[in-house]
Amino acid sequence: MNPRIRAILQIFILLAVAVGLVLLFPRAYAFVEMAARDLRYFWWVILLIVLALWLIFGIGHKPKR
Repeated sequence: MNPRIRAILQIFILLAVAVGLVLLFPRAYAFVEMAARDLRYFWWVILLIVLALWLIFGIGHKPKR
């Protein structure tokens, strides 16, 4: 199995699991949907999280030469 087919298969499995979880837990999906709507007002929180992740994983890595 080449890497491209493996990546496509992983994406399809991930989508199938996500759809299965939505069907099993519709109330959790409603909660996530409501949280996503509220995040449009708190977009700066997303930016802070991204900045924190960038700093955590970016600092300490030496650039490739």
